[in-house]
Amino acid sequence: MPHTSLATRTKLLELGWEVMSHPPYSPDLAPSDYHLFRSLQNFLNGKNFSNNDDLNLVQFFVNKDRKFYERGITKLPERWQKVIEQNGRYLTD
Repeated sequence: MPHTSLATRTKLLELGWEVMSHPPYSPDLAPSDYHLFRSLQNFLNGKNFSNNDDLNLVQFFVNKDRKFYERGITKLPERWQKVIEQNGRYLTD
């Protein structure tokens, strides 16, 4: 079980909630890792930069519409379920 405070564990027991373990720092459970950074990687593929000034990420973020960010959040329950079904193993999709 990941580190949690005694107050948190007590409250969870009081509420009768089941605590499900998961791999710490799992990219499958973090929308920034599986949605945002995968898209950023695709955006950067094949590009070469001679210095940090050439790497302007503002363009990437500005060109993403609201739906892009909403999809990353709304897919969370589905991804969490897949991780549970895989017993915490990383997803390969």
